[in-house]
Amino acid sequence: MLLIVASIAIVVFRHFGLGSILGLLVTGIIVGPHTPGPFVTTKVDDVRHFTELGVVLLLFLIGLEMKPRRLWDLRRTLFGLGSLQIVVSTLVIAVYFHWFLPNRSAALLVGASFALSSTAFVMQMLRDQGEIASKHGQTAFAILLMQDLAVVPLLAMVPILANTGPLPKEMPLLQQIAIAVAVVGLVIGTGRYLVPRLLDRLARTNNREAFFLVAMAAVFAAAWAMDRAGMSMALGAFLMGMMLSTSRYSLQIEATLEPHKGLLMSLFFVAVGMSVDVAALAQHPFQFALHVVAVITIKVAVLYVLCLIFKTGRSTALRVAFMLSQGGEFGFVVFGAAKALGVIDDLIFAMAIAVISLTMLLTPVLTKLGSRLAVRAARGAAGADEHLQHATADDDDAPRVVIGGYGRVGHTVGTILASSGIPYVAFDTDAVLVARWRGQGHPVFYGDVGNPDLFGNAALHQVDLVVLTIDGQHAAVRAATLIRTQMPDVKIVARARDLNTCDALLQAGVNQAFPETLEASLRLAAESLEALGISTDDTNLLLRGVRSTDYALVRNGPEAEASVRASSEPQA
Repeated sequence: MLLIVASIAIVVFRHFGLGSILGLLVTGIIVGPHTPGPFVTTKVDDVRHFTELGVVLLLFLIGLEMKPRRLWDLRRTLFGLGSLQIVVSTLVIAVYFHWFLPNRSAALLVGASFALSSTAFVMQMLRDQGEIASKHGQTAFAILLMQDLAVVPLLAMVPILANTGPLPKEMPLLQQIAIAVAVVGLVIGTGRYLVPRLLDRLARTNNREAFFLVAMAAVFAAAWAMDRAGMSMALGAFLMGMMLSTSRYSLQIEATLEPHKGLLMSLFFVAVGMSVDVAALAQHPFQFALHVVAVITIKVAVLYVLCLIFKTGRSTALRVAFMLSQGGEFGFVVFGAAKALGVIDDLIFAMAIAVISLTMLLTPVLTKLGSRLAVRAARGAAGADEHLQHATADDDDAPRVVIGGYGRVGHTVGTILASSGIPYVAFDTDAVLVARWRGQGHPVFYGDVGNPDLFGNAALHQVDLVVLTIDGQHAAVRAATLIRTQMPDVKIVARARDLNTCDALLQAGVNQAFPETLEASLRLAAESLEALGISTDDTNLLLRGVRSTDYALVRNGPEAEASVRASSEPQA
């Protein structure tokens, strides 16, 4: 039922340009327990806990795109801007809520919880829009990652404020810190050494089912270990993804897990909408609206000022400030623990959950507002320079060519491209071959270009050319058909074994296909003519004539008969 209602809502909301996330949130409100429907409160909690696995997969996939070196480059934003944002936002929001709450402890807890933003919402939007690598995307990511790191002290602060002691007596503070450090080291070591070896062994035997299960198990094991150590599950998944980002299997892992992440994230947003108690809010409408406006305003102001202090530029500061102005999903956990320990009462809990949910609901609108203001700011001299830097950021390293199959032909094409300074990325399903060429510095990844999930990667949609060198007519045609469907405007050139395969590839949407054996024969014929005194220009003119007529001159010869025999043989 959730999927049916959600699919209808997404179609309607995207038709009016409001985005799919907003449609999912409204779906949750419609089917939630606070409106007429089949769900009760306990089911909402169950759904929300289950769909948090979507956030885990989201952070894992982000980690796959974030190499350790890149994270080190963000250290100033991560520890500087991220830490200051948490501290300043906590204090300012706590001062505001002290007017409505009976004691400072509760106000401080509320301030710290609202200082955190929604990793799920923001990172999903950045991925959908292909802006994770942009300047504002990297800044927002660094702040969100620092907020995930702040989960441990914030959880420890709840029992302190409840006067029940900072931690259980059997778990001293130093011991908990030691356990946290050990678990982080275990996750990093496992992701760096153990998991890649397991995946390599499975890829060499072409065991795709086990490959998928091992990748999925690695993600959830890392998340579970971090959760047991009192830290964020999403942080554990991110660390595992970052360790696997340097593996030759990273793109295939991403293609394998992306569909499951999408389903769980959709249900996560529905669960957030189900948490909104419209009736409770109707009893205190003015106070609720004031809290929503205050939280958004304070966070926008703090983030904007801090971003300017860290010299991100006005355009980036505006985008980041509005993008991170909502409450975070971790607030559900913090406020639940605070309610259980008596730090806040039922009314404050209901109000806080509603504020988080509504600010999430407003995130797509606020993000659009921030983008419009950023565009206006970019029209000035300084803004124009920043806009240009953003437009060209990371474009130098982005691949312009995808090579499907990295055997003798694919390797030759890749070598020529590299010598010409053209960045490319290659895929092959032979794990041994991939390991050998990657060991020599070639950008080769384990993956099947005939897998529709592989082209879910946004970076692959920016390439100018796809070169198919796959051996086997069926596999080559299947890959060509998929690529043409996924990327209708990209140019595709392909190697074909014979004329029959060449014709099939052209029908599948390939722009140009070159029959390998026939081209070798033509080259040999050309060398023969030149050896007999025919000029090079005349020889090249003859070859162009043969190609321009679709090899009509030789179609009735032995090459055509070989093509027919090859097409009648069963495909391997």
